[in-house]
Amino acid sequence: MAHFNPPAKLTFSVLRTSSNLAALCVLLICAGTAGEETRPLQTVPIDVHSFRVLENYSGPVSYYKLVEDPAQPFIRAVYRPPLETVTLGAEVPDNLRQRTRRVRWKWRAQVLPKGGNECKGGFGDSAAVVYVSWKRGLKWYSIKYVWSTEAEKGRVCDQKRNLFVVQDTVILETGGPVGEWREEEVDPSAEFRARFEGGNPNAGVPDLVGLGIMSDGDQTNSISAADYTGFELRY
Repeated sequence: MAHFNPPAKLTFSVLRTSSNLAALCVLLICAGTAGEETRPLQTVPIDVHSFRVLENYSGPVSYYKLVEDPAQPFIRAVYRPPLETVTLGAEVPDNLRQRTRRVRWKWRAQVLPKGGNECKGGFGDSAAVVYVSWKRGLKWYSIKYVWSTEAEKGRVCDQKRNLFVVQDTVILETGGPVGEWREEEVDPSAEFRARFEGGNPNAGVPDLVGLGIMSDGDQTNSISAADYTGFELRY
C-alpha cells in the first residue's frame, strides 16, 4: 500500500497551526483564571434575623435577643447561670455552598466568663463563638472560632474526631478590651483543608452549609455576653 508523505512545508504549516491553537488555548485559560482571581468578590449578607435556635444542641430557654440598632441590627447574647447553653444557626444558600471564598462577621465581647479557657478542661466557656460548618454525607465538619477570656490567641484545641463529627476550636480573639466591635474574615476552603485535610491544597471541600453563634458560661458558672452582626458570604 502506498503511504502518503505530506510535503515538508505542509507538515510545518500543520505543526505551526497546532502550536498556535495550543498557545491560544493556554492564553484563554490563563486569561479566564486571571479574570476569576482579579474579579472583585460579590457579597451576600446573612441577615441576623435569619438565625434560629438549633434545638438539638440547645437548652429550653434562649438568652439571645435582636437589637434593632439603626446603624446595624445585631444579636445580643447574655448567658446567666444556671441556664443551659443555647446555639443559634443560619443556613448558607444552596447556590453559595461551593462558591463562597470568604466568610465575614463582626462581634463584640461584652462580658468575659471568669477564667474561661477553651484549651483547659472544665473551663471551656466563651464570650463569643462563631461556627463555620460543612457537611459530607452524614459527617459534619465545624471550625469553632472563639473569643476567649484566657486561652492563647492562635491556639487550636479541643479537637473532636468521630464517625459523625469533626471539629477544631480556634482561638481567634482573647481578652479585652470589651465593648468594641472587631471584624473577622476567613477563607473557608483554605481553613477546611488546613484543619481537616493536612493542608492538601487539592483536597475536595464539602458543601459549606451553615453558620452558628454561641456564648456560654455553664462550666465556669459565670455571666458571659457578646454581640454579633455583619455576617457576609463573599464569592
